[in-house]
Amino acid sequence: MFDYTKSILERVSFDPLLFRKELQKAIKTLLPFEMEELRKWLYEFVLEKPELQQCLLVVNS
Repeated sequence: MFDYTKSILERVSFDPLLFRKELQKAIKTLLPFEMEELRKWLYEFVLEKPELQQCLLVVNS
């Protein structure tokens, strides 16, 4: 499920609002160990996309 979520997030990364919406859906469906993987991946991913850095708050709350 994590790989699927990652591919969705990569595809919608052009729109911060849509990215946030998909991220919130992912948080509801992923298992705890997958959430940890998502957190790590997200930190790396948003380094290149500053407009998505606000989404880190969603994952950390």
